[in-house]
Amino acid sequence: MGSFSIWHWLVVLLVVLLLFGGGKVSSLMGDFAKGIKSFKKNMAEDDASMEESADKPTGTIAGPGAAAKEREQTAAR
Repeated sequence: MGSFSIWHWLVVLLVVLLLFGGGKVSSLMGDFAKGIKSFKKNMAEDDASMEESADKPTGTIAGPGAAAKEREQTAAR
């Protein structure tokens, strides 16, 4: 009693088809499929760009001698 039977779902489907027509439902499902494909494509591109950026370092780390050189340059000024 808590869930719908197959007959309930068939009546709902029939009402939807009568209200919107078969062509509109078909085009709506096609648009939905295009949206999913676009989403998957963009997710794959994001993963690829994240992998590329993970391979490259974002900045440089100064070695221990860099601090001494910087002090010498500021003292010379």
